[in-house]
Parts: sequence; C-alpha cells; structure tokens
Amino acid sequence: MDDNEHKDVTGKDASEVELVPDEEGAMPDLQARIKKLKADLARSDKERKEYLDGWQRAKADSINYKKEEGKRLDDLIRFAGVSMIEELLPVLDSFDLALAGSTDKGMERGIMLIRSQLEDVLKKRGVAVIQVSAGEAFDPARHEAIGEVESDKPAGAVAEAVQRGYELAGRVIRPARVKLAK
Repeated sequence: MDDNEHKDVTGKDASEVELVPDEEGAMPDLQARIKKLKADLARSDKERKEYLDGWQRAKADSINYKKEEGKRLDDLIRFAGVSMIEELLPVLDSFDLALAGSTDKGMERGIMLIRSQLEDVLKKRGVAVIQVSAGEAFDPARHEAIGEVESDKPAGAVAEAVQRGYELAGRVIRPARVKLAK
C-alpha cells in the first residue's frame, strides 16, 4: 500500500484520528450541563461582586469611623479643661471689679500682676477674649444682651460691653455681655 492510502482528508494517519462516538442522547445532556455551569459561573460572579462591594463599604465605614473618633478625641482633649476655665473666669471678673474701685496704687499694682499672670495661663491654654466694640452688629452666638441704652449707635447694635466674653479654639465658652442701642 501507498503512504497516501493510510491518510484521511486532514492529512493525518488513520491511527492518529480521534473517534467521537455518535450517541443520540449525549448531546442534549452535554448542552444542559454546559448551560448549568454557565449559570453557576454567573451566580458566582454576582456573589463575588456583592461580597467585594460589601467589603469595600465596610472598609470605607471603618476609615470614616476612625476619622470621626479621632476628631472626637481631639475635641475631648481640647475642651477637657472648659469647666476649669469656666470656674476661673469669675475670678478674672473679680480682679476687674477690684481694679475699677481701687485707690491704693500698691494694691492696684499687685492685683494687676495677679491678673496678668492669670491671663497668661488662660492664653497658654488657648483662651481668647471675645473682642467687642461699640457699634458692631449684635451676634447672638458671641454676645448676650442684658439690656438696652440710649445711644448714637444704630438700633440693635452693641452700645457698650458690660462683661468680657471668652472663647477656646473658636468655641464660645462664655458670651460677652453687652447692652444694645435703642
């Protein structure tokens, strides 16, 4: 026999050709199995995406929580001394009253030194005086109106400051007490 006689149409030897059995019921069964595997793969992909999205949301929530807790802790530390400062402010007011009525120069100088020391301690802790000037607009977040007086200032504007106000890191500890212009 000739070498060409043992080769099929593809050019392969007859011994190399793979035979596929031709069974009637095998083809629909195989297609159903492929369809089921594709459905399982699609479901698995969907679940994977849901799990990934959930994990990413949880991670973002965790990061946001850490940031918020850090800010809350910073505020707690910053404002922990507020009650002590609130107790010191009347002492500062008493010094102001004593200085206003004092006639003895030596006592006045001593009180001024004590007051200055107390102000320095408060400044180191971040306490600042709320500046108030006559004629400025009344700000209920920074001022407390305790009365009205006749004034050449516009009605409703600050006519005079009665008691100093204080703030700590931009937060009002005690509003400035003022009288408003009529």
